Amino acid sequence: VQLQASGGGLVQAGGSLRLYCAASGGTFSSDRMGWFRQAPGKEREFVAAISWRGGSTYYADSVRGRFTISRENAKNTVFLQMNSLKPEDTAVYYCAADSRRLPLMYSNYEGYYYWGQGTLVTVSS
Repeated sequence: VQLQASGGGLVQAGGSLRLYCAASGGTFSSDRMGWFRQAPGKEREFVAAISWRGGSTYYADSVRGRFTISRENAKNTVFLQMNSLKPEDTAVYYCAADSRRLPLMYSNYEGYYYWGQGTLVTVSS
């Protein structure tokens, strides 16, 4: 299974971007898909996740109210709509997915087996 993330770019503070992540290859029945990010010199951090079956969504406090995660089940695709972007949102954004239904919080990176290559988001002030 491969995850292909796209949609990153350079945007001014207050602007918007929409990230995409599509899963392909093999037989894949997703349990969850999520987005994490890593800024230079910082640890990887959780951004948002979505339950594939029920569609429940989860957000980091730093992005709640500004970012929206959604999915298109038939295409194994997840989206991250990012509004009101801030310079501190600058990072490489990684999409992740898992099918194992592990008893882990959606914000725990250990709950994701498949990872995309990352897409860079740069927010200028």
